[in-house]
Amino acid sequence: MNISQENIDNLNAVINIELTPDDYKSQVDSAIKSQAKQAKLPGFRPGMVPASHIRRTYGKAILIDEINKIVGDSLNNFLTENKLEILGQPLPKEDPAKEYAWDFTEDYKFQYEIGLAPKVEIPFTDKDTLTEYVIKADEETLNSRVSNLRKSYGKRSNPEVSEENDVLYGTLKQVDDKGEAVEDGIVKSTSLRTDIIDDKKIKKSLVGLKKDDTVTIDLKKAYDSSTVAKLLDIEEDKVEAIDSPFQLTIENINRLEEADLDQEFFDKIYGEGEVTTEEDFRARVTKEIEDMFVQNADQKLQNDLYTLGMDRVKAEFPDEFLKRWLKATNEKLSDEEIAEGYDDFVKNLKWTLIENKIITDNELEIKYEEVVATAKERLTAQLRMYGQQEMPDEQLNQYAMQLLQDKEQANRLFEEVKALKVFDYLKNLVKIEKKDIPYNDFIELK
Repeated sequence: MNISQENIDNLNAVINIELTPDDYKSQVDSAIKSQAKQAKLPGFRPGMVPASHIRRTYGKAILIDEINKIVGDSLNNFLTENKLEILGQPLPKEDPAKEYAWDFTEDYKFQYEIGLAPKVEIPFTDKDTLTEYVIKADEETLNSRVSNLRKSYGKRSNPEVSEENDVLYGTLKQVDDKGEAVEDGIVKSTSLRTDIIDDKKIKKSLVGLKKDDTVTIDLKKAYDSSTVAKLLDIEEDKVEAIDSPFQLTIENINRLEEADLDQEFFDKIYGEGEVTTEEDFRARVTKEIEDMFVQNADQKLQNDLYTLGMDRVKAEFPDEFLKRWLKATNEKLSDEEIAEGYDDFVKNLKWTLIENKIITDNELEIKYEEVVATAKERLTAQLRMYGQQEMPDEQLNQYAMQLLQDKEQANRLFEEVKALKVFDYLKNLVKIEKKDIPYNDFIELK
């Protein structure tokens, strides 16, 4: 066998594999004999089918199958032994002028195109300085969280007159500019949340209403298209065509009154006697909010590291090869879709090369136990989200094992652990300056 690499340029190459009968004869003969022993054919006792009969009947198919195995193994071994960093997978290069008889006596030549990964260096040093924000709960954020908690344990009422942030139940009727009902227009009984309306004029028009009052509202101005679709029970893509306002006739007003800041309320949230004053309660809520903000701060620092690294690493890619590879592995993708998403694809590829360089050069190890632990954390978070109790560790471990049986989920969790491993390494490499910042100022950062 002869296998060689032919470089086209720094990013593209062709692997040539040449086989003679001596390279494949013994493996093909062995496969034929093995199939003869296992074959069950009419007129022959089990295990007694002559190899010559298998060769005549199925020989060509076996030959093709075995040569494919030899070529595949040889190609993978060549890439590994030569430590070639490739992008995507090798693509077979077709030669329409060459046809084989597949008759056990031919020489064969196969060619595979490969895309070579550009060399990258770690773009971070201990001289780099980045900011790690310590996000503080400003008064507005704290008051909003306190209000939400009080509403969660509050009581519902049906006042006679609407106020800001009430829920209005009534009938929406599509009307024209004169307030007349649109012929074949939409009529729908529904509930309108006023707390999620940003338009101040619309929000003010929904205050001071009583049962049987009517008010005209521009739904598309008040809500996003998804909310409008739910309110009117229509498909979201039909919202755009709506070009007239709606008249709301009030049938009922619902109000969620906030719980009093008393001992009963504190005990419900934190357990009996854990919090006894409003001051302690607000301090406890502040800490909870700021603990949650740590994730936001980490994400910001990760993004800043990503931006710094991507700006510093200048790398070219075998674009035409990669586009052909994307097409070959995703046949449903059109050329337009590949072109549209290619820039993002290459950005992800570039960052992956940077991550891999960091892991390889610093011998960072991603342990299976770490992937399992992350799977358990994600499962526990899901249980909390749906208000379910945490399960015993043994049962949680069993569910984590089941989750990791799914190849796609396992790869996603592996990549998550890998990203955190790289992030932790970079946090210890570069200089980090901590800076306090109010939440409202933090969300304005880019």
